[in-house]
Order: sequence, then C-alpha cells, then structure tokens
Amino acid sequence: MAFDLISGKMARTGLAALALALSSTVAFAGDKLQYFTWSGYELPDFNKSFLAAHPDGVEASIFGDDDDAFTKVKAGFRPDIAHPCYDKVARWNKEGLLQPIDTKRIKNWDSIFPVFKNLPDLQAGDGKVWMVPWDWGNTSILYRTDLVKNPEASWTLLWDKQYAGRMATIDAVHDTPIVAALLAGVNPFDMTPEQMDKVAEKLREQRPLLSNYTTDMTSVEQALASGQLVAAMTWNASATSLKKQGVPVEFMKPKEGMLTWSCGFVMLKDAKNVDLAYDFINSRLDADSGKYLIESYGYGSSLSSAFATVPKEELEKLQLPSDPEVMLKTTIFTGPMKQNDELAKMFEKVKAGG
Repeated sequence: MAFDLISGKMARTGLAALALALSSTVAFAGDKLQYFTWSGYELPDFNKSFLAAHPDGVEASIFGDDDDAFTKVKAGFRPDIAHPCYDKVARWNKEGLLQPIDTKRIKNWDSIFPVFKNLPDLQAGDGKVWMVPWDWGNTSILYRTDLVKNPEASWTLLWDKQYAGRMATIDAVHDTPIVAALLAGVNPFDMTPEQMDKVAEKLREQRPLLSNYTTDMTSVEQALASGQLVAAMTWNASATSLKKQGVPVEFMKPKEGMLTWSCGFVMLKDAKNVDLAYDFINSRLDADSGKYLIESYGYGSSLSSAFATVPKEELEKLQLPSDPEVMLKTTIFTGPMKQNDELAKMFEKVKAGG
C-alpha cells in the first residue's frame, strides 16, 4: 500500500510537472510580440538590439497595405503593434483601436525630425502620441530610360496611350487616386462630390492603359527588369533595388510633385505585451536600424541620428536629402483624406469597369 501511495504521488507529481511545462510553453508563446507590418519590414536587421535581449521574441504578420491592415484589425485581428502610415492614424483612432504611446519611454524620441513627431493627428496629450514615426519615403514613377525616351517630368506619363498595356500603378486609395486628383486640379484630401466625379473620370481614362493595379512591388520590379513594363508607380525601394541590379531606370520628379509619406508604429488598445512593444520600438529607433533602412531600401529614417551615419554621396545617389523638410517643399505630403471611404468605394468601382 505504501508503494502504491508513493507511486500515485509520483504520478501526480509527474502530471503536475508536465502541466507546468505545458503552461510555461503556452506562456512563452503568448509572450512573443505580435507585429503587423508591410512585407520587407519584418527583417531582423531592423531590430537587432531587441532580438539580442529577446531571442525569437517577435512574430510578424504581413499586410498588403494599411487599408488591408485596418480592415483586419477592425474585424478582430489583434497584434500588439502595427505599422500603418500617418494618413490612416486618425481613422484607426476613431475606431478606438489604439492606446497612447508614452514618449518618455521612447529613448530616441528627441532624435526624430520635428516635422514628423509634431504631426497634428499624432498628438495624444500629456507627452503621449498615437504613432511613433519610423520611416518616410516617396511615391513616383519608375521608368525604363532605354524604353521611354526623355519623357516630360509629369504624372501624365501613366496616362500616355503609346505605352498602353505596359504600365502599372499602385492599388491603394492614398496613391493612384491622389495623383488623379492632382491632374484633375482637385485637392486630394478634401473634395466635393462633383470634384470626386472629376477624379473618377481621370481614373477611367487611365484604366484601359494599365497592365494592372498592384501593391506587389516584387512583381512590378521583375516586369520592369524584363521590359514587360516600361513605367510604373512605385516607392523608393524599387528604384534602389533595380539600380543595384544594373537595370536602366529613373525615379521621376514629376512637376506636379512626388507623393511623400510617413509611417510608424501604433500600439493596439488591448496589446498583451506592452513592455515588449516599447523594447521593440526603441530597438527600431536605434541609429543603425535607420541606417539599414536608408541604405538597403532608399527610404528615409525618421531619425536625424540615422542620417548622420550615412555618407552624403550615398544620400545623393538615393535622392534623399538629410533633412526631410527640404524634400517636403517640393512634394505632396500624404495626410488624412476626409473622404477616404467614399474615395475607396469609387476607386473599386472604377477598377471593376464602372
């Protein structure tokens, strides 16, 4: 009987140990930071100090664009932090999806360019913000210089009938419709129904000339490299990538203005790993993270300290000024769009042939 009792005790002890091990495994899995971001932004090179402190401490999920991200989060997907762009932050906030981020816990907050950290829709009061700016860049036309000879520096290239079927544009409401509005003489960020009709007409003119609408920049780059496409709306990273491959391309400076955007990190209202989120954001705000972003993708870092580590010649090659305010004097900054939802519905209708 004594043996049976001891055996039973040992069995119960073993089961308890197993349960404890399983619960620890579950807790460890739950302790991974859940990060929701664009493709290419999940790379470990961007957060080395975080991974040094928390090996295997982050799990990334990818979205197509920040409209896609907003839809998924609104529908119930709950990461700890996400990476939308500035023009969408007010929309996320209006839906009650965000919690304020305490800038006192952001170690390099003072190194962020004032033009980004002082954006109005980011301010949450009492030293807190709704988004920590991290990256910025431009949207323009990337074209093959050997296949499109001396084009006018204008967005109208993407409406040029001689290149029908060999052009692509970005499938996002804050890109192609903004350009259509600029060409229609309409304020892209606040328009009347009549003005929106003008934008729709401009988009209808363009639709039959396009190979496709897409956010898949890898496919666009491949098509430009092969000559299947001669011109496409892209971001800086595509120009940087193809030039490194020796493809004869140029990133245009349209007379109407490139589009300039800024994106960053937001913390979800019910984030489970708040301390990890701050560690991650701080790691992303290391100067070497910003340097990697600049040199690898040709995007701008939000940090002046990151720009200080990149040679002037390299910045000139990438067409990046060391002070973003210099660029913003000649570009269109993508801010909140008052008619975003209506414009998105119109854009979908036009793409479908309506």
